[in-house]
Amino acid sequence: CAMEKIKSICLMCDMMRGLAQMEKQMMEQHGLTLNEAMVMCCIAGDTVSASHICEQTGLISSHGSKVIRRVEEKGYIVRILGEADKRQMLFSLTAAGKAMIKSLRETPIDVPEALQALIR
Repeated sequence: CAMEKIKSICLMCDMMRGLAQMEKQMMEQHGLTLNEAMVMCCIAGDTVSASHICEQTGLISSHGSKVIRRVEEKGYIVRILGEADKRQMLFSLTAAGKAMIKSLRETPIDVPEALQALIR
């Protein structure tokens, strides 16, 4: 870390750099950002609300909505009106989304060395 040696800041810097490397690899292999992949994994085989997606991924509501919209535009998820509350939007994977989840499972992303040390 090139900044003043504050251990926690340097650790976060290493983590962010490692995540950026993983995201670059994911973009090259699958055409997805890390946030898009997290949204898809959160939905998996379920039908879930936007608030559930945000809770599970840690995305704030406004950013979560943008990521959900991008995944929807890529054709991996579809919106469904809630049965109990017609104002509620629910999301589930399309056939293309299920195929992408399968591809994500079968093509692992390399964990950079900086992150490997943290997850051991």
